[in-house]
Amino acid sequence: MTVRAILDSKGHHIESVEPDVKLSAAIKVLSERKIGALLVMSKGRIEGILSERDIVRVLGERGARVLDEPVSATMTRKVVSCRQADTVAGIMEIMTLGKFRHLPVVEEGVVVGLISIGDIVKWRVREYEMEQEAMREYIKTA
Repeated sequence: MTVRAILDSKGHHIESVEPDVKLSAAIKVLSERKIGALLVMSKGRIEGILSERDIVRVLGERGARVLDEPVSATMTRKVVSCRQADTVAGIMEIMTLGKFRHLPVVEEGVVVGLISIGDIVKWRVREYEMEQEAMREYIKTA
């Protein structure tokens, strides 16, 4: 199973903000869209990623005054990405080792999607259910 299969199922849409957007505005986007991370992009290029974890960390360290600062002051700058041809098992390992839950999908320098650990779990559960149903059908005919 590949990243492409998950993206084809969930869609290729990504949510992003510019690096100079206030943190409070980015939090509003996260809340309204009910998502856990935003790509921080400038001119189509990934500058960073902003996750709920980044926000909690900076609020704990510096307090509410950070809400008026730009996202660039809070985002994670070192962004790990994957490709559509990567296997789900491979990206699960990357996410586990890196201790992050969101992974941009990049092809030839262009962001084509964003995979979350929730997307992977949903896909794996659906795959498991299909296998179980196939086994039940096989047993009925045996």
